[in-house]
Amino acid sequence: MSGHSKWSTIKRKKGAEDEKRGKIFTRLARDIMLAARSGGGDPAANPTLRTAVEKARGANMPKDNIERAIKKGTGELAGGELEEITYEAYASHGIPVLIQCLTDNRNRTLADIRRIFNRQGGNLAEAGAVSWMFDTKGYITVEPSDEMDPDDIFMLAVEAGAEDVEIGEESIEIYTSPDQLHTVSHALSENGLTVGEVELAQVPKNEIELGEKETLQVMGTIEALEELDDVQQVYSGLSISDEALEALEAA
Repeated sequence: MSGHSKWSTIKRKKGAEDEKRGKIFTRLARDIMLAARSGGGDPAANPTLRTAVEKARGANMPKDNIERAIKKGTGELAGGELEEITYEAYASHGIPVLIQCLTDNRNRTLADIRRIFNRQGGNLAEAGAVSWMFDTKGYITVEPSDEMDPDDIFMLAVEAGAEDVEIGEESIEIYTSPDQLHTVSHALSENGLTVGEVELAQVPKNEIELGEKETLQVMGTIEALEELDDVQQVYSGLSISDEALEALEAA
């Protein structure tokens, strides 16, 4: 399992806690607002919005919240003035990091991120210094099915256009080219599978392996960044060992 997959697993397990705090809904609403602002409020004609709405539904976001976020994005309601920014950085031990943000105040967001790196170690980088180390991929999660063997799910995904499939005990993770994301997701759901996350992700071309102590240090930095209200996603080039994964899950 790749570092991206392991980190996604950790975030799903901690998702219930995030949902109680309402933070996950705030972030999902911002995704929806931005997508509606840039491509219109009709999910059928706006693939980015459709992805954001599907992700929100997967997190059990109320329908009224989704519709309100769309209207804010299209300008029908006030409160949709957000800017999308991706900051490039290095965490401690030279681990490349991409920090995707949605904010109404970039100075506040930048100050918050700098404070994390000053405390945890690491530094912001110039534009282009880190982004070339990542590929944009479609990312889909599917729940294991009692009615379909994992090998059959693998074949279904590949035949629909998937580039890679990682089968785990709790989730099946599927990677696609960006333009095949919705095609593959639709094929999976049409065949009775429960589709969870559907999004464009930044996947590292190469992962860096550290010792367990150093790995946990970097993972602590990533968690601290993800706690910031303006941060939507954090991607890193960190390779996460099974030992480090167990240690973080136990924390």
